[in-house]
Amino acid sequence: MKLFNVYELFDIELVKAQGSYVWDSKGKRYLDLYGGHAVISIGHTHPHYVAKITEQLNKIAFYSNSVQITIQEELAYKLGELSGYPDYELFLTNSGAESNENALKLASFYNRRKKVIALKGSFHGRTEGAVVITDNPKIVAPINETPNVIFIPFDDVEALEKHLSTGEICAVIAEGIQGVGGVFMPSVEFWQTARQLCDKYDTVLIADEVQSGYGRTGKFFAHQHAGIQADLITTAKGMGNGFPIGGVLISPKFKATYGMLGTTFGGNHLACAAGVAVLDVIKEENLIQRAEKAGNEWIEKLKKIEGVKEVRGKGLMIGVALEMPCKEVRNILVKDYQIFTGSSSDKYTIRLLPALNLAQQEMDFFNEQFTACLEKVLVAVE
Repeated sequence: MKLFNVYELFDIELVKAQGSYVWDSKGKRYLDLYGGHAVISIGHTHPHYVAKITEQLNKIAFYSNSVQITIQEELAYKLGELSGYPDYELFLTNSGAESNENALKLASFYNRRKKVIALKGSFHGRTEGAVVITDNPKIVAPINETPNVIFIPFDDVEALEKHLSTGEICAVIAEGIQGVGGVFMPSVEFWQTARQLCDKYDTVLIADEVQSGYGRTGKFFAHQHAGIQADLITTAKGMGNGFPIGGVLISPKFKATYGMLGTTFGGNHLACAAGVAVLDVIKEENLIQRAEKAGNEWIEKLKKIEGVKEVRGKGLMIGVALEMPCKEVRNILVKDYQIFTGSSSDKYTIRLLPALNLAQQEMDFFNEQFTACLEKVLVAVE
């Protein structure tokens, strides 16, 4: 049997990782500024993370949600305290798409409606409910098609109010910062207006923080820059630093009943050990504050590099828009400079999504190598 060939891969096999570096099977070291889609939040193989998972593995790795699993309660408590949502409840999943699926389901249970407003440029996942609120027709199969999703222009409060005023909308969902879409952040006005209108029309406000959460932007969740609270917050990626885990933070307005939601693997012992370790490190190493300070200073330096048209984002969720398509630049960065970066649906934008404890010298190193890379590409174009 062969693998189903759906991924365009670099001809590189990674066999070792530590901090912000990865090594391939030939012993070559790379600076990792992408973290496998913003997954590596506290650095590869962080000692506390490895110890916590190893300790749990030697006790019990898994049992289903039919018995008490107290490490789930520890995770929920620590997440509530660190995120600023101590009065919310947590439903644990395995991925961002699954988190969004359950958030949509909760919203529909709550107000018994079907229609959802999503933003142009959005990405919320590839499963049944998540893919239909993702603005990419190429990954929506005929079986996924539905008339119940309305895409409005990004950051358009007038369009938002127009559709919400019908009283038919179940939920509004938006990413804290659009990641796959090219690192675009909804305005404070958009979030505050969405909060007010959702309250007015009894619509559920969902913040998809799968990529933009867990301290990456200098707040625990990116929507908190707007000073509002969402009804449901979805998370994954950086939540487990590489171990599959996701979650939905649920407002007290939602009431749980047995069987309402469910999962076999969500909240298993090992996943929760990974999740607790991540929160411990974020708190002990002040990574949220570090991401804000170091990231925003880095953004200002990146803006000064020749060939860079625009730099978007907050903290360590950064989109570098070039004056040319970025695919060749990313390939050269890997091949000639041993640096991993990310792409986006905007072909001009490189995404930088490093670990939150990325060192200053590593940022400076990237700036030097990136400058040299762009000079090489610009000369070739001329």
